[in-house]
Amino acid sequence: MANRFVLNTVSYHGKGAINEIPGIAKNEGFKKVFVCSDPDLVKFGVTGKVTDLLDKEGIEYILYSEIKPNPTIQNVKDGVKAYKAAGCDSIITIGGGSSMDTAKAVGIIINNPEFEDVRSLEGVSPTKNNAVPTIAVPTTAGTAAEVTINYVITDVEKVRKFVCVDVHDIPKYAVVDPDMMSSMPKGLTAATGMDALTHAIEGYTTRGAWELSDMFHLEAIKLISKHLRQAVNNEPEGREGMALGQYIAGMGFSNVGLGIDHAMAHTLSAHYDTPHGVACAMLLPISMEFNKDFTGERLKEIARAMGVKGVDEMSKEEYQKAAIDAVKKLSEDVGIPKTLDKITEEDLPQIAEDALNDACYPGNPREATKEQVMDMFRMLMVK
Repeated sequence: MANRFVLNTVSYHGKGAINEIPGIAKNEGFKKVFVCSDPDLVKFGVTGKVTDLLDKEGIEYILYSEIKPNPTIQNVKDGVKAYKAAGCDSIITIGGGSSMDTAKAVGIIINNPEFEDVRSLEGVSPTKNNAVPTIAVPTTAGTAAEVTINYVITDVEKVRKFVCVDVHDIPKYAVVDPDMMSSMPKGLTAATGMDALTHAIEGYTTRGAWELSDMFHLEAIKLISKHLRQAVNNEPEGREGMALGQYIAGMGFSNVGLGIDHAMAHTLSAHYDTPHGVACAMLLPISMEFNKDFTGERLKEIARAMGVKGVDEMSKEEYQKAAIDAVKKLSEDVGIPKTLDKITEEDLPQIAEDALNDACYPGNPREATKEQVMDMFRMLMVK
């Protein structure tokens, strides 16, 4: 079977990249743009960095910002309604995963109205038409939603998050400008950065990994390990390194899948509203420990990419421990918590079952039982 690789048609990178947006919109013939962003970004003027450019060039748009941190089915339905009411023909999405996931779902449903219930998009979506033309502008260095074929929506009624995988949803353009990320507070920088590291490590160890994706994931691990601490301190070099590192990780994992860490993290977000990046980071060393004997020598290369010296002289047990310890140290250095006090023993059977039913789980290199997943969740509980 052939290995498929899907990327943006065009991407722009580096300081000032957002200045390309008006030209893209004009070349594409956009008449009225649906600007999708979250309320905090609007409040603090981040969204305005892009809309000011549109205003200057006389490009008409409407702003939709009714988006929750874990976007819901209703957020998407409201967005579809607003898009249609305004007579838009294109999307510019500005933000992290929440804004981009909402925009992806809206863009897909506009051109595939038979999926307007939203729930039917779960899994590998059988859509026929590309989403409306979309320019994605990330403001966090983590989700890489601007280059992936995935998005995640929260089903409030069923208390779960579901993953949608669709080659038709990838934004046509990605505009990755580190200046758009400079206003992120330390906690968000740390959480989204560790989400990016999780993408790279899970993508490198997933069942679907192969040579092309390996190249991206190892480079992403190097860049993130080198630059995340700097980015948390809001150093320009760190912001630039993370902007590139998280994008490269997205190029890889979008095409080969993830694993049990993300399956469990989605469950924590759905049940306890845990920030996705925090959940991924807390679970990363736990999931690496669980999978370590089912990944060949890949933990050796992870340790090497994270800057561990002398890995070639180490035994298997030593380099496995070195890779996991390097992740723990980075997580600790950027202030990620180690426990989640909301989890109770009574919750464990349900959240373990939900994790095993998550779309990311089948990519995990090791099969897990429900009891094993419960045990991994227990490691996050306050003793």
